[in-house]
Amino acid sequence: MGEGRNESEAVRAALVEAGDRRRRRSSLAEESGRLASDPADRRARVAVMSDMDAAGADWPEA
Repeated sequence: MGEGRNESEAVRAALVEAGDRRRRRSSLAEESGRLASDPADRRARVAVMSDMDAAGADWPEA
């Protein structure tokens, strides 16, 4: 088992970690959905992408 854990403790820790990962992914997906449906955020994203495209055009090709 390592780390001084018995099998039951190791399984419990793995389940807790898996639950934490699932909650983080779910939270990120929810936030992404909210931002995608927010008109102000969409306008800001379009403006930033436009600025990035304009800046990218000035770079010399390698």
